[in-house]
Amino acid sequence: MGKVICWWSGGVTSAVACKLTIDTFGKDNCRVIFIDTENEHMDTYRFMEDCGKWYDLPIESITGLGDKYKTIEDVWVHHKSLNVAHGAICSYQLKRLVRERWERENEYTHQVFGFDIDEPKRAKSMRLNNGHINPIFPLLMYGYSKKMCIEMIQESGIEVPLMYRLGFQNNNCFGKTETSIGGCVQGGIGYWQKMQREYPEKFQKMGEMEHKLTNLKGKPVTMLKDQGKNKGLVFLLPHPDYPNIKDISMMRGREVKPLMDCNGFCGINDLEDRSDTEDEINYQQKLF
Repeated sequence: MGKVICWWSGGVTSAVACKLTIDTFGKDNCRVIFIDTENEHMDTYRFMEDCGKWYDLPIESITGLGDKYKTIEDVWVHHKSLNVAHGAICSYQLKRLVRERWERENEYTHQVFGFDIDEPKRAKSMRLNNGHINPIFPLLMYGYSKKMCIEMIQESGIEVPLMYRLGFQNNNCFGKTETSIGGCVQGGIGYWQKMQREYPEKFQKMGEMEHKLTNLKGKPVTMLKDQGKNKGLVFLLPHPDYPNIKDISMMRGREVKPLMDCNGFCGINDLEDRSDTEDEINYQQKLF
């Protein structure tokens, strides 16, 4: 009925998942597709070109930007939100809905996702809740971790995306330049502490975006939650109207944690208990 669809996100795990799939099914039976938010670092497009040569197959690009949203910032402002109970609003609007529309308009046999050996519950959740898309997970089948994916890419002679080389654990939505607005809204406290240290201008812009959305909504809008003993929401920058809500300067230093490649399912794991803080303020909004 159709080809095997390999979703390429710009990260190392999806890149290797695509390669394993092409090697298994043959390039004539596969299509590699990238959903472009147009808020990726420019090095991602270099990596995409290198991967296309590695696969001996062009990587197609589709986008959710157009009449409704011109930029990723339009998504945040339109919904007055960054993070919601089931993931990032930008990922849902600019990736998941785009992929689901593509599914309805095209024929395929399977869809390939880059869940690695540390993400079996995510894969099981997708299979149980989205079985109609016939998902397959090459990295789980072959036992690949993210570290192994990086090694495989390097052994092929391809340089991994810049974000990994800078010490981040994903390559999601950094922004086209080191000073443009951007950064993964699912990145966590350690991620944003690193951003503050190394890219203060980018950190400042995202902090100002939180304040803008908070003022528009009339309620606190944040990306971060304190998972510690006291819990609660965390601003990047202190908000004068909400002195009782912590900001990131009050949080202890944390390591940057690995994140899954952004494919529209970020933050979603229906087999895990939801955090209590997801019922607070900004996290009350649902995606559906």
